[in-house]
Amino acid sequence: MASDRDLTFTRNIGIMAHIDAGKTTTSERILYYTGKTHKIGEVHDGAATMDWMVQEQERGITITSAATTAFWHYQGKVYQINLIDTPGHVDFTVEVERSLRVLDGTIATFCAVGRVQPQSETVWRQADKYGVPKIAYVNKMDRVGADFLACVEEIRTKLGAKAVPVCLPIGAEDKFLGIVDLISRKAILYDSGEELVNYEIKDVPSEMTEEVETWRNRLIEAAAECDEALMEKFFEDPDSLTDDEIIAALRKGTISMQIVPACCGSSFKNKGVQFLLDAVMRYLPSPLDKGVVKGTDPRTGKEEDLLPSADQPFCALVFKIATDPFVGRLAFLRVYSGRVDSGSYVYNVRTARKERIARLYQMHSNHQNPIEFVEAGDICAAVGFKDLRTGDTVCDENHPIILESMVFPDPVIGIAVEPKTQTDLDKLGIALGKLAEEDPTFTVRSDVETGQTIISGMGELHLDIIVDRLRREFGVEINQGAPQVNYKEAITTSVQHREVFKKQTGGRGKYADIIVEISPADEGVTGLQFINEVKGGNIPKEFIPSIEKGFKSAMANGVLAGYEVPSMKVTVIDGSFHPVDSDQLSFEMAARMAFRHACPKCKPVLLEPIMSLEVVTPEDYMGDIVGDLNRRRGQIQAMDSTSNGARVVKAFVPLAEQFGYVTVLRTLSSGRATSTMSFDHYSEVPTNLAKEIVEKSGYSTRHFLEDED
Repeated sequence: MASDRDLTFTRNIGIMAHIDAGKTTTSERILYYTGKTHKIGEVHDGAATMDWMVQEQERGITITSAATTAFWHYQGKVYQINLIDTPGHVDFTVEVERSLRVLDGTIATFCAVGRVQPQSETVWRQADKYGVPKIAYVNKMDRVGADFLACVEEIRTKLGAKAVPVCLPIGAEDKFLGIVDLISRKAILYDSGEELVNYEIKDVPSEMTEEVETWRNRLIEAAAECDEALMEKFFEDPDSLTDDEIIAALRKGTISMQIVPACCGSSFKNKGVQFLLDAVMRYLPSPLDKGVVKGTDPRTGKEEDLLPSADQPFCALVFKIATDPFVGRLAFLRVYSGRVDSGSYVYNVRTARKERIARLYQMHSNHQNPIEFVEAGDICAAVGFKDLRTGDTVCDENHPIILESMVFPDPVIGIAVEPKTQTDLDKLGIALGKLAEEDPTFTVRSDVETGQTIISGMGELHLDIIVDRLRREFGVEINQGAPQVNYKEAITTSVQHREVFKKQTGGRGKYADIIVEISPADEGVTGLQFINEVKGGNIPKEFIPSIEKGFKSAMANGVLAGYEVPSMKVTVIDGSFHPVDSDQLSFEMAARMAFRHACPKCKPVLLEPIMSLEVVTPEDYMGDIVGDLNRRRGQIQAMDSTSNGARVVKAFVPLAEQFGYVTVLRTLSSGRATSTMSFDHYSEVPTNLAKEIVEKSGYSTRHFLEDED
């Protein structure tokens, strides 16, 4: 079915940044100036449209990414903006990851005082991973210590990006009056009122003329490097370049990720947001600019191209599942090609089943506006799916295709939970199931030894929010244990082992005999690396998958303290079978027993999550903070100074030593130091501590760290 919609005028964008850079405030201003809302909601009043969760309004932080659609008039055309506001806190990094996977462009927001902060680097890397072009928006120009050009320089040095200012601020701090558009050479002076047009366009202030010309020339040089035709014209006669030619070259450079246009403003004071919206239309790509999307045909394994057109077969990626109290499970989709109508069927490639889309919605924060159909380039929500997960591809049944999914980090911290009353036991199970379905970095498991329910997440705040949601949304009051670290186990040497499993119970018995070599997995391999080297049919082929299945399931509980073994190599060398007594279950049981008996001989070790910590502190408290980190088994990686005189300490610290660190840091620095922590890698636990952890776990320590013949 042909579509009369021109995708040139669609922008799928997100706003990403460090905590407190002003993402949500900027989103609110965008909604206001595009006419989507008629009153500006403030984060500090708990009234921001995009922060709709009670927990977000109380804490003044974004927890879940919220989507909305707005329209902006630029150069006589109406542009559709599908906007996603993402969280800044590292505990909710999954929300940023899955949003960036489906966006065409993003506004990277920076605080003009804090500049490039740790989480700025994290989200920037995530955007690079998915090839998402960026505009830099330096916010909070009205704050004391604001410096636009210093922030642009940090984007270049710390993020390795070619940031190019497309405007200059007129004044700063309490004298921030507006901006100069370097392309048109016009000054835009704002008053801080809430009128839709709260600015005047004037000539550049005389004292800024020279500076404007210097930066404009740099801008044109950067644009010329992205466009050969413009470069030739620039060398012949720089003054002959038109504004449209400069914008077109900058757009080309932005989409190819060669440059990052940088603009500035103060969202809270309503200054610079309209210019930012114009910059989004000018420089960020439409679905057509992003062009062909690669997918794989599940039947042939061949790579296929998806064109962003409504005339093509339908294909979309599920990037988020949410539970709404009124409409039930909402699946958020990014449509890459084709069109689908409400009430029609789509094919889920993972389950190989057809699913009916009962209703389609255009989202505005947590409100749903029903729509009849969606087509290529749209971001929407759908209801009616029975079995759908984050990362699934839904498509036309006659043209199955799989899109690249997303990889999410493993949880690093867990707590034991139980309902306060036995009557809430079922309710707790249902609620945890729904929350785990929404959030791939939140997991629920039962501890085999104690029977406790363990919930795991990315940090203390993450689990705090989960517990709060259980109470408020699902009405389940719970008791919770102390936080537990998600340790893992690994083997360090290889061993050859023979396992014979025999059981005779009268009648048909059980028999399996395997000889295996168990060793650490090759570098870069995760999970079970399984190799079959059995010759001459000593073990029939139909039993080999059972051996693999047995080892795979055994890896969920290691031999030291019952923690997961994330990677291992198993080579089946030989074995034997009984023509009557051998079956698949026998070989699976033999594999499990081989794991239990052989792994203690492989010098197993305990691994712990190591966090990357960055502390920003005044010089006076530096010694105390470094001393405290050393006591916490921290490894100092770097000590730097910022341009405003503060010191930055970067360190790797075990998560086990970091519980309650924020409170200690406040005490040590009289509340003046700040810290950011994110998971970095797993590392071996020192022997003395490992013994303590194993003893506490209740597992046998008979083989622990002992050489066996």
